[in-house]
Amino acid sequence: MRDVVSLCAVTPTGSPAFPITPMLPEILGSLADHPRLVLEAPPGAGKTTQVPLALLDADWLGTRRIVMLEPRRVAARSAASFMARQLGDDVGGTVGYRIRFESRISARTRIEVVTEGILTRMLQDDPELSDVGALLFDEFHERHLAGDLGLALARDVQAGLREDLRLVVMSATLDGARIAQWLDAPRLSSAGRSYPVEVSHVPPKRDETLEHQVRRVVLDALATQPGDALVFLPGQREIARARAQLDATLPGEVELLVLHGELPVEAQTHVLQPAGDGRRRVVLATNVAESSVTLPGVRIVVDSGQAREPRFDPNSGFSRLETVAISQASADQRAGRAGRVAPGVALRLWPESQRLEPQRRPEIAQVDLAALALELAAWGDTALAFPDTPPAGAMGAAQDLLRRLDALDARGAITPTGRRMLALGTHPRLAAMLLAGNDADERALACDLCALLEARDPLRPLPGAPRSDGVAARWQALAAFRSGRAPADAQRGALAAIDTAARQWRRRLKLDASPQTSAPAHLLGDLLAHAFPDRIGHRHARDASRYTLSNGRMARLFDDSSLRGEAWIVASELRYEARDALLLRGAPVDEARLRAQWPDRFSDADETRWDAERRALVGERVRRFDGIVLDARANGRVDPAQAAQALSDAVGVLGLAVLPWRDGLRQWQARVQAVRAWMPELGLPDVSDDALLATRDTWLRPAFAGLTRLDALGADTFADALQGGLDWTRRQQLDRLAPVRITVPSGMARAIEYAIEADGTPAPPVLAVKLQELFGLTTTPTVADGRVPLMIHLLSPAGRPLQVTRDLAGFWERTYPEVRKEMKGRYPKHPWPEDPWNAPATHRAKPRGT
Repeated sequence: MRDVVSLCAVTPTGSPAFPITPMLPEILGSLADHPRLVLEAPPGAGKTTQVPLALLDADWLGTRRIVMLEPRRVAARSAASFMARQLGDDVGGTVGYRIRFESRISARTRIEVVTEGILTRMLQDDPELSDVGALLFDEFHERHLAGDLGLALARDVQAGLREDLRLVVMSATLDGARIAQWLDAPRLSSAGRSYPVEVSHVPPKRDETLEHQVRRVVLDALATQPGDALVFLPGQREIARARAQLDATLPGEVELLVLHGELPVEAQTHVLQPAGDGRRRVVLATNVAESSVTLPGVRIVVDSGQAREPRFDPNSGFSRLETVAISQASADQRAGRAGRVAPGVALRLWPESQRLEPQRRPEIAQVDLAALALELAAWGDTALAFPDTPPAGAMGAAQDLLRRLDALDARGAITPTGRRMLALGTHPRLAAMLLAGNDADERALACDLCALLEARDPLRPLPGAPRSDGVAARWQALAAFRSGRAPADAQRGALAAIDTAARQWRRRLKLDASPQTSAPAHLLGDLLAHAFPDRIGHRHARDASRYTLSNGRMARLFDDSSLRGEAWIVASELRYEARDALLLRGAPVDEARLRAQWPDRFSDADETRWDAERRALVGERVRRFDGIVLDARANGRVDPAQAAQALSDAVGVLGLAVLPWRDGLRQWQARVQAVRAWMPELGLPDVSDDALLATRDTWLRPAFAGLTRLDALGADTFADALQGGLDWTRRQQLDRLAPVRITVPSGMARAIEYAIEADGTPAPPVLAVKLQELFGLTTTPTVADGRVPLMIHLLSPAGRPLQVTRDLAGFWERTYPEVRKEMKGRYPKHPWPEDPWNAPATHRAKPRGT
């Protein structure tokens, strides 16, 4: 095996420069014996660059490649460059990388560093990965959606096709025990090498902006502390503002640099190299500097406590980057950057009293899942195991959208269109639009729209000018920029970035067509309709500012909207409000093209619906486009075959409270939800109100068969429908694990009350019982096979609360003597023995004469 120590830089004393080096033989030995490994190593340990190099000559690897996933492009380039230098080679030789729109690999590349979308495409295109011997998932703690998907796919490949494929999950701040258990993998932890870091909090002064706070703290730190400074800011906008403040005030001998994912490669390389002239440096960075890249000379960290992370934005229909508070794990990792080369300081720009979440929430729990749903459909297994299960509601919404985009068929299988969309490597909405053009000019126009939708708004509102809510105004500004005459309200930097992105999309689609210089507004809308088929709108018959959308919702225009008067529109951005959504961005649509492209979405049929005002079913002859009713005329008939669906829809509007809940049904619901949470391995169905409403067509609609009124549904029929999701075996399990009553020492059966908290977690089940009925019971009764102790409400003989406890033995020992002393005089006819441990339990008063 290659001498791994020789791959590392060596200190003057001859000791290895990387803390991970002594562990490399143990890592190699573990992977020789077991195909999976979870490796925890703090920042600076060297795992990113030393582990792949150490694996190169492993016997099990042979001549196959190592593929390492890096979540960030900056880190991917940096890691590949560092490893190549250690081997005395150029990037693209033994070590290379592939990121979006850029590739540096060759036929002799053995270690390939890739970003997340690249790995997913590799797995989808060649599930066997016959020329790959190991997949390494670096910085897995960031929990990006694509990383979770890549690991889930790789685990499936290993289980079914490639038992010899090695999987290594690496991270600095990871819940390693849980991931190792899910992966069924050994877990190794490496010590880091860091110096002490003194952490201080420097909160903002009153009305102080972030950029002014950064200037104040950085100038003070440079004056009192040695070394370079690394400033963590959430995004490029904050970096630009802080840079403007510091440019005017930093001493001339201090070099001011920036680091973010959109920086040119040459600029990134400069930041990651030591200062050649020995000057001190201040680096303004996003969280790309949090892990996987090392900035030499940093002994001062200034942390804003903020980051841009993706969150699903219902306004746009995409996941957007939002400014959020970082987790405590991220704060610790950022602070550690100050202790890489010598003792340092970390200055946190928030109050010490502010508490952070312990770990970063996985993206799978908070982003749009349309791309994930499409990947799973292509893989052919929607039940793939993930470290965190995708939320059922978000997955259902994603699959509904994919059906509208013609990416999935009615059974949920991927269509040929869906496969073409997947190959484009972007959000399914955008992919559908990129494929929609009738010719090369329209597809080039779609590339422009794709770049515009992915970017921040390039137009600035001008005082006194009418509101610009038209997509056409943005595209016209882009066309004007290309001809060298951008309008006054446009940001040239934003338009330049959009133009570059559009050019990359044209290259991806292999389009020779030049960008158009003019286009009718409705053509923009016709293309956008393919990205937002759920947001095509038709003008309300009685209110020209309101539109019915194809998803059944309503939207309204601003009073000075440029779209006022259009019969058909498509909304690319909405602000959802309680009543109507507010259209923020959109374009007109040509009805003739709608009818030509989607004739099956126009219909003319008899329908039965619920009339909320009359609280009754009505029959109508209805012309519609998807969820848009174009015309409806009463026909005086209620179709029994449609009545059940209409009544089910009524429950969706009115809520479950309109149904005949008899005594005990809400307790049954709480019991199922509680056991489902306590014992997830049983796989009990979700019967929360939200889940019941979402699935009402499955369990409730059949109960309405033959009925034409809501109040005609009987309580017994409703109970049978509600409980029908549990077969006989599961009902027996439920009665055993969450019994309705429990027999106490007095011989009486007492009720157990179950409840679900507002956040969906089960509250401790409650047993309310008179104290005398528990004499002789030394341990707290439990449910769920002993996992959950009851919350005992101990009552006086009059049924009033005396004590609440989940520790009955502790109550008898510590609290009962005081209770006895107080209650003995108040209830002399009831037993109050000195020794409750051995006294007979009773639900009666003492016999007369005792």
